[in-house]
Amino acid sequence: MTGPLALCCLLLSAHTLSPAAGYLAVSIEPLPPVVIGDTVTLKCNFQTDGNLREIVWFRVSTQVIEGGSAKQKIFTYDAMYNTSYSNMEDNRRREDLVYQSTVRLPEVQMEDDGLYECHVGIYDRSSTDKVILASGSITLTVIVPPKSISVVAANSPAPFSRYEAQNFSLVCIVTGAKPAPMVYFKRDGEFIDVVPTAQSSSSVEDQSKGQGLEKSLDRSQAGHWSSRALTSQDLDDTKLQKSLSLLEQEGKLARLGQDGPNDPKKGPEQGSDSDPETTSEVIPETVVSREFPRWVQSNDPLYYFQHRQQAAGDGTMEVRAMLTWSLNPQLDNEALFSCEVNHPALSMPMQAEVTLAAPRGPKLSMSPSKAKVGDTVRITVQGFQGPSASEVFPEPIFTWTKVGGHLLDGREEHDGRELILERVPAELNGSMFRCTAQNPLGSTDTHTRLIVFDNPRLKKGKEHFIAIDAAASRCSLTLISMLLLLSFTCELT
Repeated sequence: MTGPLALCCLLLSAHTLSPAAGYLAVSIEPLPPVVIGDTVTLKCNFQTDGNLREIVWFRVSTQVIEGGSAKQKIFTYDAMYNTSYSNMEDNRRREDLVYQSTVRLPEVQMEDDGLYECHVGIYDRSSTDKVILASGSITLTVIVPPKSISVVAANSPAPFSRYEAQNFSLVCIVTGAKPAPMVYFKRDGEFIDVVPTAQSSSSVEDQSKGQGLEKSLDRSQAGHWSSRALTSQDLDDTKLQKSLSLLEQEGKLARLGQDGPNDPKKGPEQGSDSDPETTSEVIPETVVSREFPRWVQSNDPLYYFQHRQQAAGDGTMEVRAMLTWSLNPQLDNEALFSCEVNHPALSMPMQAEVTLAAPRGPKLSMSPSKAKVGDTVRITVQGFQGPSASEVFPEPIFTWTKVGGHLLDGREEHDGRELILERVPAELNGSMFRCTAQNPLGSTDTHTRLIVFDNPRLKKGKEHFIAIDAAASRCSLTLISMLLLLSFTCELT
């Protein structure tokens, strides 16, 4: 075929075989949460049949400005100034090729947490002046293991009551974690079955879950829990009167009824028969006495659990988990309680533990060891007696009294680890001082005697004044004698 018709068909065929638009697909490989301090590599895969123009990585800031979020450019590749990709393709052979761009983030920190974007541009096959763009994104999650974990006693220090059962709470404090860790308690190495309370979390989602759990409970079970819920009104719910009624039924009342717990006119101190109130001559140098609870308690108490969390300024979470139960000193003394934490950034649980222990006899030291009249005497608690004296938990309360009288400053008692007696007089010689240490698990007393020696300096000064008085008296007698002699002489003349 020749002529104008053949030329028209040739142009139509050339137009049909013109290059199509370039193909570009971009994706970023997913990453699991990374632990702070680790090295992370972000991988951007893109598939194309065109010529690469550029690759740009952005970190998307959480700060929102006009027009959208702020983007920080962290990596750029420009094919116009780099010829390493110039021979990636053969123009005579068009096929899809897969490439990869990586960005390495060494020792990621909290500020590296966030959204990352990979932008790729290729030249359009139909025109070198046209660029086709595509992008992919990924959220990098940086997790932080807990920085610290500790167990403390709520409302500590607190006194001991031998006539009334008390509610006791342990608080586990976990700081510096992201996200919030899972916290649970153990007793003597065994998991504790807890009763969650309505305030088990500060988040709205967890509170809604707790409300749903309460609605799903059986009425009888919910009534049982609510009857023993720990409120301020339940502090008197386990008094000795109920315990005595149980003992009467079992024929085990014995001597407890004679101590006066049922008599409303008598207080705990009046009902005590173990406090030594005898004179200092009968009490030896050091006496240790223990007080034991006088109520009947269940061997299997209910443990109530509260869990609260709040965000810190650095983006981490602080978690406070509270375990509350009705304390039984006879069973809980020497019990080991541990708080354990599970977190995705930890290879094994993190834990802190405490051993509940009633205070043993305080070990007292006196300075100076040999006090003299006029000295300032300090009696200090140095520790406790027993092999595990350093494990007294919770923190005890120390109270000082003088047996048979008031303290030197006129007070009946003094609180603190140290008793200071300023300018002790000789009248305090042989006085007995009692130090009472108590925590919710028990109470113990230790007595020490103060021996006051004569002060040679004060004695020397006193003798000096006596000698001056004697000399003055002798001088006065001599003067009187001379005056009498002079008067007698005048009369004779």
